[in-house]
Amino acid sequence: MTRAQLAGLAAALVLAALAFQAGEYSTVDWLTLRRQLAEERRTVRDLEVELDSLERLAHALETDPAAQERAAREQFGMIRRGEILYRVVPQLDSGGSGPK
Repeated sequence: MTRAQLAGLAAALVLAALAFQAGEYSTVDWLTLRRQLAEERRTVRDLEVELDSLERLAHALETDPAAQERAAREQFGMIRRGEILYRVVPQLDSGGSGPK
């Protein structure tokens, strides 16, 4: 290969590298943005699923007596007349002698 051909090949490689990397947004930036866009779309889908679940729960709490009773029992410890409420409280570790 002659010296002119090597220079031409080197120039072509430099121009290809500049075309790949040059400009305000390089190809690497574009690929990063595509990855971020895919992640954000996944996050939006996950949030839509969670929102749908919360909407169903809110509707159930507004209209379903069984859901209302379950929430009252779980969140507020409410009981019916004649029932006894037992609460299990975890024991605090008062020293380093107990198992971990």
